[in-house]
Amino acid sequence: MLNRRQMMLAVSSGALALAAGTKAGLAKMMKMVPPWVWQKEHGVVSPVKKDPNPTQDEFKKYPRCPYCGMDRKMWSHTRHLIQYDDGTAEGTCSIRCVAVAFAINLDRGPKKIWVGDAGSDAKIKPLVEVEKATYIIDPSKMGTMTKVRKWAYADAAKAKATGAKTVGFDEALQEAYKSLGEDSARSRKMRAEKRAHMMKKMKMMNMK
Repeated sequence: MLNRRQMMLAVSSGALALAAGTKAGLAKMMKMVPPWVWQKEHGVVSPVKKDPNPTQDEFKKYPRCPYCGMDRKMWSHTRHLIQYDDGTAEGTCSIRCVAVAFAINLDRGPKKIWVGDAGSDAKIKPLVEVEKATYIIDPSKMGTMTKVRKWAYADAAKAKATGAKTVGFDEALQEAYKSLGEDSARSRKMRAEKRAHMMKKMKMMNMK
């Protein structure tokens, strides 16, 4: 009998494969791991590790956000990389999850923080130190794990060209804390709906 983790993986992968409609699509989708499945096994219960050079092989060491399970390479334009003053490090998918990380790691002070440059034309956005980045606060557009977009730009002119409010990292982080409750509630609802939809798709597949 499948355990819960295996079942959720099969359900989500199967539903996506059904949408793909091909054997090749099925094989590909079966290898995918939904965020909530990855998070249950590798999430916040896993301690942060010592890392003197977090930016080296970043995605190999920090492939997913431990606080939501999101693929960091897929969300390279909003990802953050944190190095704490005790030599440990971790990567998140967004500033929303940086807020969660700081709330949990109360005894660790951030030594250095990097963020993906949303203004870059590269497929995988390069990192920039948050002190050198300009963040935008745009309530009219969705962000990563949040209703209010909080993206960072290495080029301040590009940030200002969006027409949104421009701020530094500290103010952007405060905005992330302000919307954390609402954003978390929305994420729980969306995940529950997605799981229910996938379960329904799997049942339909089994009936055929």
